[in-house]
Amino acid sequence: MKLTSKIHGIIDYVVVVFLLASPSVFPLGEFTSIFTYVLGGIHLALTIGTDFEAGIFKLIAFRIHGVIELIVAVALVALAFYFGSIDGDVARNYYLGFGIAVFVTWLLTDYKSAPAK
Repeated sequence: MKLTSKIHGIIDYVVVVFLLASPSVFPLGEFTSIFTYVLGGIHLALTIGTDFEAGIFKLIAFRIHGVIELIVAVALVALAFYFGSIDGDVARNYYLGFGIAVFVTWLLTDYKSAPAK
């Protein structure tokens, strides 16, 4: 089963809410919390700037959105160990899990499914 661009857009907005709520829900530490808020803002900007059903400004092709998410997924898994060394096991595990979730979403999404103009 592949996720359509419409479903992916819904997931993107849920991810933004999750990221912005996470520092209040998980004991991430100050540095990791700030990074998480910034990442939430960046993900919101990516989502509203993408050319798909959930986008507002439609400046970024959905396929490019996918490339960005793949790069971010790999980076998040790598960063997990850095965050763990600064803010502990919770921060490491949070970003390992989040990076894997972003990768799985990338893997399951049909980046050709955005409606044609």
